Amino acid sequence: MSKVTSKLQVTVPKAIAEKFRIKPGSHIEWVAAGEVIRVLPPGVEEERLDIDQRLRLFDQATERIKKNGLRLRKSESRGGRGWKREDRYRRGRSR
Repeated sequence: MSKVTSKLQVTVPKAIAEKFRIKPGSHIEWVAAGEVIRVLPPGVEEERLDIDQRLRLFDQATERIKKNGLRLRKSESRGGRGWKREDRYRRGRSR
């Protein structure tokens, strides 16, 4: 686990830096992905997923949450947001 400094800097763990060839001066991209942050190493572009791929990833994430026993936010446990996973992508809110 990395610690964020007072200057909002983060140290990349050595094993991760070596695996993805991140070196001093490398440019990495930070991408907001819902409740998480994706870090893209140098030379990797964010892939554009079609609806079926996005829904498959959504289902996998949902299963991980259930498996780990994580709780939903209070607002979600009181009736949800009023949409299904399929609705989110049909309305054009895929990002």
